[in-house]
Amino acid sequence: MTKPEAKPEAKPELGPELKPEATSEPKSEAGPQPSHAPVAQAEMRVSDADRERVAELLRDAYAEGRLDADEHAERIEAAYAAKTFGELAPLTRDLPARPLSFEKQPLGAAPASSAPQPPARQESPSVVAIFGGASRKGRWRVGSHLKAFAAFGGVEIDLSDAVFESPEVEIVVMAMFGGVEVRVPENVSLHGGGVGLFGGFDVREQTAADPYAPVVRVKGLAMFGGCTAKPRQGKKLKEWVRRQLGTDE
Repeated sequence: MTKPEAKPEAKPELGPELKPEATSEPKSEAGPQPSHAPVAQAEMRVSDADRERVAELLRDAYAEGRLDADEHAERIEAAYAAKTFGELAPLTRDLPARPLSFEKQPLGAAPASSAPQPPARQESPSVVAIFGGASRKGRWRVGSHLKAFAAFGGVEIDLSDAVFESPEVEIVVMAMFGGVEVRVPENVSLHGGGVGLFGGFDVREQTAADPYAPVVRVKGLAMFGGCTAKPRQGKKLKEWVRRQLGTDE
């Protein structure tokens, strides 16, 4: 007789609490990996030259009557405070002249304009000289009001390369035993006058041919001192020249 084959013993099934956990890849202890996704164009950071370019467009729009004084002041402040192209672009989007674009020129293409000028400096609205001298010249931002005080010293204010943020600039002069000299571009209007007590107050008035050119008004008092305000021959306000000729030179 043949013996019946022995059946294999059934192994007891492990409970869920005893089953081995599925192996998984070891987790990295390092923090989140930096993303290499490209930055959106609107989030790109702007330079000082970008801010200055938009500010010039806003000044032209204000001179042409496209923006009122409040709109111009608000947009100028926003332009100089902008950090990204997304903050700059809306400031000129509703203006017809050269709106700001994110598009880059193709490699090898000639630039549309000459190299951008350095950004204009923000300066105090007051120039003071006491027993010494003080000067304000070069590329700086001039607002609607400026004060000059000289006592036993001299003050020089040169607006030849200044960036005008207002269509009219008023300069109030006080010279006591000292002198104040004001020079303006030859293509802006210059008006005013003052009182000279044992001194002189000379403003060489002129009216610019461009009705949209800025107007500089000088007034004040010179006591035992003097004040002179005159155009600087050969120096023109470039922003207004660019708008008249339709070029960027």
